[in-house]
Amino acid sequence: MLEQALASAAPLLVPAFVWWGSPITWLEIVAVVLSLAMVWCNLRVNVTGWPLAIAASALYALLFASSRLYGEATLQLLFIAVAFWGWWQWLLGRGGDGQPLRVHRLSHAQRVAIGCCTMAAWPLLGWLLDHHTDSDVPYLDALPTVGSVAGQFLLGRKLIENWLVWLAVNLFSVGLFAVKGLWLTTLLYAVFALLSVAGWRAWRARLPEGS
Repeated sequence: MLEQALASAAPLLVPAFVWWGSPITWLEIVAVVLSLAMVWCNLRVNVTGWPLAIAASALYALLFASSRLYGEATLQLLFIAVAFWGWWQWLLGRGGDGQPLRVHRLSHAQRVAIGCCTMAAWPLLGWLLDHHTDSDVPYLDALPTVGSVAGQFLLGRKLIENWLVWLAVNLFSVGLFAVKGLWLTTLLYAVFALLSVAGWRAWRARLPEGS
């Protein structure tokens, strides 16, 4: 099935140009543009970011699979599912007070629980990638994958800590994609890191007084 998907996407995987010795495909260019638009919408708490996330994730699933980053490719499929959930949450979700969902914080206990779950999932996913795929960077691939899952769920519930998680994931991913020669995506994730800081500041201004 994966081979068929990659074969169907072959025209988009044709290099548009070469940058630093690595080919930049049309698929990567389109995915980058959609991803930047998505983060800009998220920063402004604009629900349009979710359909953009679905489209960008579908393209990145193909791009990462073609680069043997299977953890990242599988993550994009999970992102698509979570994006539909997040879209619904932002439209119809409710907070603990029964009011429409708004920007808020995790409790201390919730932060500890999410941190422990993420760190426990990392070696497990790394082992699975190491033993069941031909990934050449299984544990490096696994860490931003599990971190991204946490960030996406936090984003879906409008929890401000999602931006701190994304900052860590984006900085780590800059190095990972540079190793793979995905230079345009490397640059994108460097921009994402800066936008994570901007997102944190923008959402902090939306917190209820006293939060």
